[in-house]
Parts: sequence; C-alpha cells; structure tokens
Amino acid sequence: MRFEISKVLDAIEGRVSTDPSLVRAVLDLAEVVRFQDLDGGRPASTMRLGMVIDALGRQLEEDNVTVYAVVHRALLSDADLTSNERMVVRRWADDGLVEVLNNPGDRMLEVADLLGLPVLSRGRYEGQAGRFPWVTGQPGRLLAPLPGAGGPVLMARVKGNGPMPTGPSPSGRKLLARTWRCKEPGCVLFGGGGGGGAFADLAEIDRKPSGQPPPTLRTGMPMCPRHEQRLTDAGPRPTTEVLSVRIGGMVRRRFVVTAEQPVVVGRAPDESGGVRLGQWLNDEARRWISRSHVRFELRGGDLVAQDVSTNGSGVRPGGNMDEAERVPLARQQSRVMRSGDIVELYPGVQVGRSSTWNAGGMTNPTSVMAEAPTMAMRVVDRA
Repeated sequence: MRFEISKVLDAIEGRVSTDPSLVRAVLDLAEVVRFQDLDGGRPASTMRLGMVIDALGRQLEEDNVTVYAVVHRALLSDADLTSNERMVVRRWADDGLVEVLNNPGDRMLEVADLLGLPVLSRGRYEGQAGRFPWVTGQPGRLLAPLPGAGGPVLMARVKGNGPMPTGPSPSGRKLLARTWRCKEPGCVLFGGGGGGGAFADLAEIDRKPSGQPPPTLRTGMPMCPRHEQRLTDAGPRPTTEVLSVRIGGMVRRRFVVTAEQPVVVGRAPDESGGVRLGQWLNDEARRWISRSHVRFELRGGDLVAQDVSTNGSGVRPGGNMDEAERVPLARQQSRVMRSGDIVELYPGVQVGRSSTWNAGGMTNPTSVMAEAPTMAMRVVDRA
C-alpha cells in the first residue's frame, strides 16, 4: 500500500508547477486535500489532488494537464497527513513546485486573474467580486470539484457559454515580460535555482527566468509572495513558445521552447529535456519516427523546426491537411514556423503551437491515479 501511494505521489509531482507557460488551472492545495467526500477517506489526503487533476484533464480533454497550487504554510506540518505526505509537500515547496503562503485564497485568485486561468475551488468568493469581477460574472472560470459516478467532476459556479480568457491579462503580460529577483537568499521562485529548505540538496528545479511565476502586487509594486519582499527588475524575460504534441487527434503533452533551451521531439530522444513520444505510438509509427526526430528552437524570435531524423518530416502550413499543400522537411532541413503551422513527424503525429488547437480531443485522458490503491478511489453514495 505504501509503495502504491508513493508511486501516485511521484506521478502527481509531475503535474504541479508554478511555470505560467504550462499550468492549466489554479487551486488551493490545503482545500483540495480536505475534500473528504471525494473518496470518503481520512480527513486529509494528497491523493485527492490527483483526483482533481484527473477531473481537470477530463474537462479539458487533454493528457498530462498541470496545475498551479498554492498552499497554506500550516499544511506542511498538518497531523492529518501522513509523515510521507508531509515530507512530499515540503519537498514540493522547497523545489518551487508550489507556492507556500499565509493567505493562499487571495493569491490563488490573483494568479488566476494574471494568467487568465480557471480556479478549482468550492468557494464562491462573492466578497472578492469587486477586485475580481469574473468570479461571479464569467462562465466556467470558477469550477467546483464534486464527487461523480466515474470520479470527481468540475461544476461551473457561473452557468453560460461566455468566452474564456485566451491568455494572461494586460497586467499579467507586463509582469511576465520581465525577469524578477528576490532579495531573500535562496528564493526558489525568484532566485537563480534550488531553494533553501530542508530538501534543498535534493532539489531538481533550476528556476529559469522563463519559468518564473507572476509576482504578487502590493500597491502596484511587484513583490515575492513567499517572502513578502519587494522584487527587483532584472531585465526582459526570455522569449518562449509553448508547443503541444497531438497524436491521433488528441493533445498528449505541452512543452516550452526558449532561446536558451531548444527541445528535441522524437521516439526516445537522448537530449536533456527531450519530449518522448514512444509510449503513445503504434508499431508503424515507432518504426518510422527516429529516437530524435525534430528539433525546435528560437532564432531571433522565430520558432524554427529542424528535421534531425532518418525518414524526414513534413510541415502543414497553417494547419492545412491537404496532401498537395504538405511541405516535405528532409534531414537537416529547417523551416520557420508561421502562425498555425504544424510539423508532422508521421501521419497523425503532430507538433504545433498550443494555441493551434482549441480542444484536447481526448475523451479519457491518462489518469494520474492509475497506481492508486482501490480504497483511495472509493466514491461516496450521497443518497
């Protein structure tokens, strides 16, 4: 049982982040772990975070969705969690995967506002409508996790078909355009890398400027939300492009390309940070697609795709699926990716900007809870 729970926590760890480019929703971790009616279990359980992440994946019809979690400091020592769970949450805090705060509710709404993301919470936040009008006026922006027959479901607090945000707010874009530094030594969110907590020597996160969370604003001044220190402006943030892998019409994974860090996509690339597709490919696709197939990089602000494969690739200009319009990309050839362009490694195996696809196309995303003990998945009969 302990081994199975540890495997689930490891899987969940891959789905929490403070990188604005990757996250798909914001939540209060302490609130989620106490949603006892999701499984009828003990008062607090980190397994419920995995259940809510699965619900978000089903809502977005997308695999491998990532959430931005803020957490009250008290959860790090909460006796309702097991010692292993407390250790894991502290490690997430020390690695900068979650934000640790004294007032996570306000920060959760601020992050959602700045990044243009939905909030996963059962709170209604009517008292915050003056500062964040969307909590009571924008359909689908506030989603409440509730128990359902096939696992948790997300219910919109505000009904309707209004448009969702397509990206950060104007204030968010200004903050994300700059690199920020905290005066506190070892700040994992706005420093140069690994934090200063008990697990600092184990930290795998090297906090790059492109992955910094948005600062919090106090009287219009950017502040570190964790240390409540005024941040200094260290210059422009590196340009980034967020890409998605779509296989068989289903979005499987998002990844970020920066000027400093090109990304190789293939069956099983050896390059650090490479995107592995092997687990989602059929036998024919595995034989065609090379271990390292296409390299994506930023050159002077342009997103460039370079074929590094044996069998070649193709580009679908503007997403056009007409075979006559497909542009072959032979080994070592490069092409600047214009708006809507899609790189096709093999029929049905595509990479494009995440904004290219409006929906993930997946009716049954891979569950982060696949290794969970049966007892953690029990659904309460509320009749």
